[in-house]
Amino acid sequence: MLCFTQNRSMERFSLFLCFLGLVSISAFADAGSIGVNYGRIANNLPSAGKVVQLLKSQGLERVKVYDTDPAVLKALSGSGIKVTVDLPNELLFSAAKRQSFANTWVQKNVAAYHPSTQIESIAVGNEVFVDPHNTTKFLVPAMKNIHSALVKYNLDSAIKVSSPIALSALQNSYPASAGSFRPELVEPVFKPMLDFLRQTGSYLMVNAYPFFAFESNSDVISLDYALFRENPGVVDSGNGLRYFSLFDAQIDAVFAAMSALKYDDIEVVITETGWPSKGDENEIGASVENAAAYNGNLVRRILTGGGTPLRPKSNLTVYLFALFNENQKNGPTSERNYGLFYPTEQKVYNIPFTVEGVKNYHDTPRAPATGGQHVAAPVKGNGGVSKSLTGSTWCVANGQVGKERLQAALDFACGEGGADCHPIQPGSTCYDPNTLEAHASFAFNSYYQKNGRTMGTCYFGGAAYVVTQPPQYGKCEFPTGY
Repeated sequence: MLCFTQNRSMERFSLFLCFLGLVSISAFADAGSIGVNYGRIANNLPSAGKVVQLLKSQGLERVKVYDTDPAVLKALSGSGIKVTVDLPNELLFSAAKRQSFANTWVQKNVAAYHPSTQIESIAVGNEVFVDPHNTTKFLVPAMKNIHSALVKYNLDSAIKVSSPIALSALQNSYPASAGSFRPELVEPVFKPMLDFLRQTGSYLMVNAYPFFAFESNSDVISLDYALFRENPGVVDSGNGLRYFSLFDAQIDAVFAAMSALKYDDIEVVITETGWPSKGDENEIGASVENAAAYNGNLVRRILTGGGTPLRPKSNLTVYLFALFNENQKNGPTSERNYGLFYPTEQKVYNIPFTVEGVKNYHDTPRAPATGGQHVAAPVKGNGGVSKSLTGSTWCVANGQVGKERLQAALDFACGEGGADCHPIQPGSTCYDPNTLEAHASFAFNSYYQKNGRTMGTCYFGGAAYVVTQPPQYGKCEFPTGY
């Protein structure tokens, strides 16, 4: 994936950027590709048939779904839209343990629809490493069994198998050149997974959200840097390259992490990225204007090609998150407001999705930049921000998910997760109040703080979320760092 031999000097990269601004966009026939995530955690969405017509009307030629719903796959039949389907995390165990299960799943959910429904890839699980149900060890065996099933049905040359990782899988991401995977995942997961991707000609799926990094670090990250607007850039102290967007820095950190393991030849597909149009009062940067700027400028950036500073020849495929606002998602307000469209099919904001559309696209009027212009100290896994320089944040339990999910997430945090759970034992300082939500909040926050408050470490399958005010459970004090 990552080829250091392809690095250009900063001077050549600057000339390249200039070139992009002067040459007609139509010249970039081999540039990147834009897709969209079609999530359906809502009770007010249009029918699958209407959704397909909406995708076609907007020129969107790729879509990613989070399951294999027959109504959706049938509606996409004959549309010419390329589809990525998902094998959910809860099926990883069965797919890993029984080849017969993988065969049946592929036959019923893929072979039955392809090629009239142009399924081009299967996402095996989603952000498995932050799943509280301890499914990591089943990931690679499940991927291999699904691929073997594709071979059985002669679909392996047409359909790729991969798995989306969150940026929390990185131990370090700043500077981008120092990107590395979490050491405990390298031997058991990343090396065998990257070997599999290499052998099958597949690519690594990555979910990247500059919004999360900016939201938690708006005092040290320029809003213009996060939104692909004109800015002085940030120089990578490791390789001297200058970055003009947080997105590029995050993706290059993944490239560098793979290069460190000698997997320079594997490509990356960005399976999720986006910016919310609305958020809670403490969700800094969540607004219609910023969402339009991020997604609009990203589309233009991808469709005019050019790769990243570290991989200037790499044309990226990027899936925007998400097609619709989803009113039944848990968590903060932002979670329900990532949509490009309202359920009425009206645009939340007006941005293009095609090469033709970006020719006349102009960013929204520039608002005063928020945050500083410089990023300073090395950090873990958040794409170029220093948690030591930011305001405090904490991780608390989401009681709406129910006791079963909270208990499972608590067990993971106090077990494999390595959280400090001694203070919530009987007789200890944070045992009272003796409630599942209070104990889970303490454990989740311990895990979150120990992992440098990086993106994805306060998720627990939707059982937790970040707050900017100190949690109050009796007299217990929640730590802000380790």
